[in-house]
Amino acid sequence: MAIVGVIGGSGLYRIDGITGVKEVTVKTPFGDPSDHFVTGVLEGPPAGEAGTRVVFLPRHGRGHRISPSEINHRANIYGMKELGVAAIISVSACGSLKEQYKPMDFVVPDQFLDRTRKARADTFFTNGIVAHVAFADPVSPEIADIIDASAKALKLTVHKGGTYVNMEGPQFSTRAESNLYRSWGMDIIGMTNLTEAKLAREAEISYATLAAVTDYDCWHPNHGSVTLEMVIANLNKNVANARNILKVAIPQVGKLKTFSAANALQYAIMTSRDMIPADVKKQLAPIIGKYIK
Repeated sequence: MAIVGVIGGSGLYRIDGITGVKEVTVKTPFGDPSDHFVTGVLEGPPAGEAGTRVVFLPRHGRGHRISPSEINHRANIYGMKELGVAAIISVSACGSLKEQYKPMDFVVPDQFLDRTRKARADTFFTNGIVAHVAFADPVSPEIADIIDASAKALKLTVHKGGTYVNMEGPQFSTRAESNLYRSWGMDIIGMTNLTEAKLAREAEISYATLAAVTDYDCWHPNHGSVTLEMVIANLNKNVANARNILKVAIPQVGKLKTFSAANALQYAIMTSRDMIPADVKKQLAPIIGKYIK
């Protein structure tokens, strides 16, 4: 069975039902990940069925000490690759930009829009190696379908599809920004997931987001502007639902035989093989090793 990675966002710092828990420290060429990786096995259902190996990482670190702009996404995804992860379910809080996406709902977006401003390292391919991966469809449909079906099986409200605007943060939007994104037809807004998706694709890890709606950003005339108190209150109410979705979805992802991102680099590396620096080949071996020795 495939190893499934879970990146937890605001409010999700652990997964229930994991046995054989170990904390693993991964050293990467890109610095330290957000925290130790937690590995273990999620048993069944059904009872007696082989469990699914899981690797969990809290995106902001335990204690929520890393700001969205400061997350070392390269180290996080590199660590997942080192640990053999084939698919990542990314759980995060988001604001809603549409009336029908209500607080306490879930959204499984299929597109991202970049509105970050600070330099976020979002590629492994630098320092003498260039690669261009296809990214028209940034979310892996096989993972998104399972997340959507798992939420529905639990009778939870979930919306499949839509565009996630990745803003900079850590401040929330101005009303002008919120209304601009709405005029563009955007659906939800958050601060982290686009960079993860880019790097996961480069690492040939299938990726999808489970976004938990906590607020209406600041555009809604009948709801107060988003505050941290509002976000935390709704997260605390919905975190149990997110954990339940994961318990249903993870075993199904683990059973998949094929992953849409598995060969993303096959035709993407542009640099002449004899021109790639030896140290870069060594550093990127977990990612490019099956193509370049």
